[in-house]
Amino acid sequence: MISPARIEAVHSKYQQLDPRMNERLRRQWAACEALSLKRGGVAAVAKATGLSRTTIWAGLKALQQPVGGVVAKLPAERSRAPGGGRPARVDTAPTWARAREALVEPPPRGDPQAPLRGTCKSTRKLAEAWQRQGPTVGYRTVAALLHLVGYSLQALRKTREGAAHPDRKAQCEHINRPVRAFHRRGQPVISVDTKKKDLVGDFKNGGQEWQGQGTPKPVRPHDCVDKKLGKVIPYGVYDPTHNAGWVSVGLEHDTAYFAAASIRRWWQERGQQVYPKAAELLVMAEAGGSKSSRSRLGKVAVQELAESLHLRISVCHFPPGTSKWNKIEQRMFCHITNNWRGRPLLSRSVLGNLIGHTTTKTGLRITAALDTNRYTTGLKVTDEQLAAVHLKHDNFHGEWNYTISPRQ
Repeated sequence: MISPARIEAVHSKYQQLDPRMNERLRRQWAACEALSLKRGGVAAVAKATGLSRTTIWAGLKALQQPVGGVVAKLPAERSRAPGGGRPARVDTAPTWARAREALVEPPPRGDPQAPLRGTCKSTRKLAEAWQRQGPTVGYRTVAALLHLVGYSLQALRKTREGAAHPDRKAQCEHINRPVRAFHRRGQPVISVDTKKKDLVGDFKNGGQEWQGQGTPKPVRPHDCVDKKLGKVIPYGVYDPTHNAGWVSVGLEHDTAYFAAASIRRWWQERGQQVYPKAAELLVMAEAGGSKSSRSRLGKVAVQELAESLHLRISVCHFPPGTSKWNKIEQRMFCHITNNWRGRPLLSRSVLGNLIGHTTTKTGLRITAALDTNRYTTGLKVTDEQLAAVHLKHDNFHGEWNYTISPRQ
């Protein structure tokens, strides 16, 4: 291996000689330096001078010619032999621009008339299609030409959210009013949400963690559910007033009764201690999933929750497409994800410890507990059961904002 000091010496000589050399002398001098460095000389000189390896190889080829060769007979003012290479393919193919538009912007995949039907537009496929139309061109030339005319490799971007509700912004502003009112009265306000299902076991987890160099933790290559360990469903309850969270780790399904049970456990373990005089509870939730604003079962579950806690429960749903505005996403779940990044969730106890040890400089504290109960799916709510719910809709978008009171 050529030492950095030797490469620096070559660089210093090149800086001194470069203004005094023409193109031919420059590449032949670089070739001489490469020969003097033996193995790896071409790469070292290319790194020291900034010349391409092709230029240095051309100099080596010139040095190997006899003294009376073509290059040696060139006049002093010339650096190359007379004549040029073949014209560029783009110059000899007058229909290239039209072919480019037809191939790079073809009809949708699967169209039987498309030149690249059912295939991706790789440079090799484009080169093959071009050759069928006439000019011979390599895939590297295709890539260079595409860059010249303003094309580049592009990935799909998730920006289309569909038609936004006209009162989307107004609903988010509306939620702030009951939140401030509850805070003034000293009543609890919570933000709830379900984190994505996570596999338990030695599976890959996104992110990176500091480890000894060359000693990454081995995990399974495929994300197939371990029949013994299964999956877990973390349901979070975040109290923005005290910057504290509760996570109930479920085992099976994210149902409305699982969500209600998680809020009940939070209230029994922490809520009633920090809000001893509470008479009402405000819940901020998304508009879908187990917390859907259209879920009949969700309203029945909240009715039962209100009666068991002896609280009047007000619910405010964030409009579709605004789930990231929910406080629990910004204040709790993001820190949990960051805390267990790059670590396999080997067991439920490991997952609970990682959640429970999540803290921030602003004082976030989280408690986690395992919920081993089984929650039935596919339950149907009759019209009579829904009519028995003490439901009062708000004047502004009652489907998103409502209060459920105990029946007694």
